[in-house]
Amino acid sequence: MFETAIVDGVLRLRRPETHWLSTGWDGGFERAGVAYNIEVPEGWERTDLGSYIEERRERAGFSMVGPTLLTGVEMSHARGARLGPVVAYATAGVSNPAALPMEPAEEEGTRTADFDVGTVNLLVGTTQCLDDAALANLLSVVVEAKTATLVAETGFPGTTTDAVVVGSDETGKSATFSGSATAVGSAARACVREAVRASLDSRYAERKLPQSIADAEYGVVTDQRAAVFVP
Repeated sequence: MFETAIVDGVLRLRRPETHWLSTGWDGGFERAGVAYNIEVPEGWERTDLGSYIEERRERAGFSMVGPTLLTGVEMSHARGARLGPVVAYATAGVSNPAALPMEPAEEEGTRTADFDVGTVNLLVGTTQCLDDAALANLLSVVVEAKTATLVAETGFPGTTTDAVVVGSDETGKSATFSGSATAVGSAARACVREAVRASLDSRYAERKLPQSIADAEYGVVTDQRAAVFVP
C-alpha cells in the first residue's frame, strides 16, 4: 500500500510509478512517486506557491516533486482510512463553508469570503491501475463521497477551498471502471467517509462546528439564480 510520513506539517503519500490527478494548484494529470498535503500557518499570505511548496518540502526533508495541496488545517488532525485496494487521507476544516441553498434568497449575487481558512483536502491512492478516464471518474466518486459526508456531518456540501488528489499505481492490476459499484469505487467511498469524519471529529473535539454561514468565521452563499431553458 502507499507509504505515509508527516514531518513539519507536511504529509507525504508515497508509491513509485503512480499516476495522479489533482484539482489543486498546478493540478491535472502527473506521474510522480509522491503527493503532498501541506499545512500553512494562520494569516498565511504567500502567493509564490511553487517556491513556497519547494521550501516546505526541503524543510521537511522530502526531495521528490509531486502534486501538492495546501490547507489551514493542522496535520495533527490528518486521518487515514484503508479498505481493499484504496487508502485515503483527509484534513477537514469548515471555517469557510460554501452553502448552496435550493431556494436562493436573492435574485443575483454571491456573498463571498475575504479570506479562506480550513479546507477539506483528500489524498486518495489505489493499488489498481486506472487509465485517464477511470482516474477522472474516481476523482468524481471521491468528491461525491466527500460532499455526502460533509452534508451529513456539517450541513454544508463543502468549503471554498476543497481540493482532491487521486492516484493509481501503474504497475497494479488493471481496472477499466471505477464507479461506485466497482471494487475501487466502493472502497474509495468508504475510505473518504471514514477519513473525513475522523478528521472532523479530531479538529472539532474542543470547538464547535459552525451551524450556519453567519456562525462561521468565513464562508460564501450562492444566492444567484441561473436561467433555465429547454435546449
